[in-house]
Order: sequence, then structure tokens, then C-alpha cells
Amino acid sequence: MLVLDDLVLQRGEFSLAADWSLEEGRRLALIGPSGAGKSTLLDAIAGFLAPLRGRILWRGQDITALPPAARPMTILFQDHNLLPHLDVFANVAIGLDPRLKLTDEERRKVRAVLARVGLAGLENRRPEALSGGQRSRVALARALARERPLLLLDEPFAALGPALRAEMLDLVNETAAESGATVLLVTHQPEDARRLGDLASVVAEGRAAPPMPVERLLAAPPAALARYLGTGGG
Repeated sequence: MLVLDDLVLQRGEFSLAADWSLEEGRRLALIGPSGAGKSTLLDAIAGFLAPLRGRILWRGQDITALPPAARPMTILFQDHNLLPHLDVFANVAIGLDPRLKLTDEERRKVRAVLARVGLAGLENRRPEALSGGQRSRVALARALARERPLLLLDEPFAALGPALRAEMLDLVNETAAESGATVLLVTHQPEDARRLGDLASVVAEGRAAPPMPVERLLAAPPAALARYLGTGGG
């Protein structure tokens, strides 16, 4: 279980509060307007931002003070963080060993995960020779190869068209179901939250609300979300 215990985050004049838990294996969409703190919350869970107050716990362990590399998570950003001088295989393999000194078993794992995301046969291509969707798949493959129980997605598919974005979210759902990973997705799009299809948390007005079923939330959104979506709510 992921627990945000009386968490308060601050960046400059901006602050965000969260006090809730998320069962392991669930998929949570963080939805709300730009600048509301969705990425800030992921940064804190990932270890890039120290809380002003409160704790972050995973499986009962307090991870608040752990550096990012020691946390049980992988994070994907919108720019994918692919290294232009490395080919597809190496961009995935570097997630397993930054020195790229892989065992035979690790090499088999990289090839298997590339096949899983539909990139078999493209191992020797550089990022500039790939489409936007293919680059997204490389970044996702690297995350999957790491096999961490927490997968944090900071709008990595936002630049894709609706059909391809839906395809990538379906792939996230499939692989998370197979591995039991807990997924947190930052999004501005209600259709992405629906596609993830589990829980959603509204991040707005300085607060990340407790998770609730996504369809129930979108059917009767609170005022802050309704205003953002343009569906009324005062």
C-alpha cells in the first residue's frame, strides 16, 4: 500500500496537501488543471521533492527520506529521457545497468520487453529514427524492464494523438495487470482517466483528494473539477 500521511508539499508560494492511501495493484489517475500540483505530487513520491510535512510510506516502510534510486518506483516523463546517442536496445538496457554491462538473462529480458511493446526488430535504431509513438514505447519498455512495483507516469503520452494515446494506456493496463504494479498517471484528460479505468484523484485548489472510482467521480465531479472540465459546478 502507498500511504501519503498528512503530506504537505511546497514549491515557492505554492503548497499542496494530501492525506490518503492507495492499495497495491490499483491504477490511479491524478486529474486537474495545469499548475494544480499533479507533477509536484509525483515528484515527492519519486523522491525529487522533500515534503514540508508528513510521510510517504510503501508497504509499511517510511520512504520519505530515501533518495530516488533507492525507492521502489520508475517514473516516465513527457520527454521520455531517451539518450540520442544510444540505440533502442541500449536505451532500454540502461534502466537495468547504467554501465550497460548486462548478463545474458538481462539481455533476454530487454528483448522480451521490446517484443512486448511492439518494437521487436527495431533494437538498433536511434531515437531520431523513431516515430513519437515508438519513442513512447521505448520509454515504457525501459520502465517495464526495471520491474519496480510503483509506476509513475507524468504525462508521457500527452503529445500523442488520441488513438495512439489510448493504445499506450491499454498497454500500461495490460502490463500492470500482469505484474501487479501500482500505477499513478498525471493527466488533464478525462478520457485518459476513463481509459486507465480504476481510480481517480482530483488535484485542485491546493489539495489532492482521496482516490475514488473514476466513473463515479466523472459522473458527479466536485466543483473544482467541474469548473475545469467546463461542466458547471459553481
